[in-house]
Amino acid sequence: MDPTLSISDVAARAGVAPSALRFYESRGLITAGRTSGGQRRYRRDVLRRVAFIRAAQRVGLSLAEITEALSALPSGRTPTRSDWARLSRRWQERLDDRIRLLGELRDDLTSCIGCGCLSLRTCALYNPGDQAAELGPGPRLHLTP
Repeated sequence: MDPTLSISDVAARAGVAPSALRFYESRGLITAGRTSGGQRRYRRDVLRRVAFIRAAQRVGLSLAEITEALSALPSGRTPTRSDWARLSRRWQERLDDRIRLLGELRDDLTSCIGCGCLSLRTCALYNPGDQAAELGPGPRLHLTP
């Protein structure tokens, strides 16, 4: 069995477009070797890295954060379970905070959508403490570019 995968193999197995793999490579998130003909060849552990990148993007982490996290993984060998666990622990608090904030946003949006306030006088989400009153009458937060 060939220890490496072509870009089309990785794209198919990871569920991403080849252009995404080239982008990840250009950002240093993944690496590829080259054949004598210049074709990209990826080690099999790149599949875990791509899965990690996609999962991190889905929860809203920036490419800079993902890059920083992946830089903590070993480059000369396939990351072990403990390597991935260590990386995961680093983000535990951040993800817990994100879950809490999303819950608050959901609850605020429910009350905001339900209240129907056009002046935003009492809106806790867009105008806490009626700060927009200083800007003048009407929906100032929506009129300001």
